[in-house]
Amino acid sequence: MQNSKAIENLLLSIWGIAFIAMVGSLYYSEIRGFAPCELCWYQRILMYPLVIIYGVAAWKKQINMALPGLILSGVGFFVSTYHYLVQKVPALQEAGDACGLVPCNMAYVNYAGFITIPFMAGTAFLLIFVLHIILLKKTGGTN
Repeated sequence: MQNSKAIENLLLSIWGIAFIAMVGSLYYSEIRGFAPCELCWYQRILMYPLVIIYGVAAWKKQINMALPGLILSGVGFFVSTYHYLVQKVPALQEAGDACGLVPCNMAYVNYAGFITIPFMAGTAFLLIFVLHIILLKKTGGTN
């Protein structure tokens, strides 16, 4: 029974991370007025469903329902990493200019000199991915 509670807590933690990431992205666009670039939209497309996927999985207490979340978070991590590199690596910044109406190499925020919006999204995707792997190890991939 203890293992069941740990699994529930992990699912709720993953849901909480996805929810905070979603609310954070909406805060930056809707309250702060930062227009999302093309790569930001891709990250949103990968993050927002995670709130529903992990919310339903936690509510029904069925980890198998959350398997698409593992895939979305893995892909999201790579998109966020690429976006971060476009912002921070001079050799890639030129690629960010051709990103659409809002250049992808523009950093609206740069906390502590390295924490940008794609960095925060990438951190959320990575946490979700790692916690999901831990969840699979705890359940043996079933439940």
